[in-house]
Amino acid sequence: MREYIEKAKVLIEALPYFRKFYGKTVVIKYGGSAMEDAEIRQTTAADIVLMKYVGMNPVVIHGGGKAISEIMEKMGKKPVFHKGMRVTDDETKDIVEMVLVGRLNKEVVTLINQAGGKAVGVSGKDGNLIRSSKYYPKGSPGVDMGFVGDVKEINPDLIRSLEQSGYIAVVAPIGVGENGETHNINADSVAGALAAALKAEKLVLLTDTPGILRAKGDEASLISTLRLSEVEQLVASGVIEGGMIPKVEACESALKAGVSKTHIIDGRIIHALLLEIFTDKGIGTQIIP
Repeated sequence: MREYIEKAKVLIEALPYFRKFYGKTVVIKYGGSAMEDAEIRQTTAADIVLMKYVGMNPVVIHGGGKAISEIMEKMGKKPVFHKGMRVTDDETKDIVEMVLVGRLNKEVVTLINQAGGKAVGVSGKDGNLIRSSKYYPKGSPGVDMGFVGDVKEINPDLIRSLEQSGYIAVVAPIGVGENGETHNINADSVAGALAAALKAEKLVLLTDTPGILRAKGDEASLISTLRLSEVEQLVASGVIEGGMIPKVEACESALKAGVSKTHIIDGRIIHALLLEIFTDKGIGTQIIP
């Protein structure tokens, strides 16, 4: 009996959050171990479906860098990176689109559907969802990244239509340029821009780290709450570096557009989404205005 009482207490703790977030949009960047570990893939999909059933509108943006590199190597093409970004020549562009849109997007859709949800996969080309421009890396004049793109404009009408029809949108981070060309876009950047365009309540980034650590490798130094005004100093001091920078930039763009809170959490933890959104303590780092 005690076990059932404890379960009831968990539901009661979550009740205020069910009420607060009912009808609200939550944008989720799905990547890293959350996409690769079989058990976590299933529990993450179940979390997303639960969010939909309690009245929230989850929108999923997925990455897939590791899978792209594996396919490239099998095809005899060596992946090339510059400052953490994949240099995307014409052949690589086709591989990226094939893996992201043709394979990974449908895998995520299938996982959510198997968990009891109704998911629909789209890319930035569908409904002109993501209009993009060519990306030029900062501080690297003369470096040509090929078909890497920046988000120029988000047209959220398609996502809103899917939400209203009870579907969960799963978005592959592919943009379409001015002349119809395909652009490979950082999934964190797409998540931030989409959260901003949808006026989402939250942006949640699933990562392979506990969150932002004040001391590298020391989980005890986790920064649980970070104000936007503190971010610049942490980047300058090297506390925020490497792959964490585009995640923080995505949070920054979302917050400046009116998103209430952004979260960088450890996607390796089972039910990480539920722990962050529906419990008093939460996990990871929340970045707030």
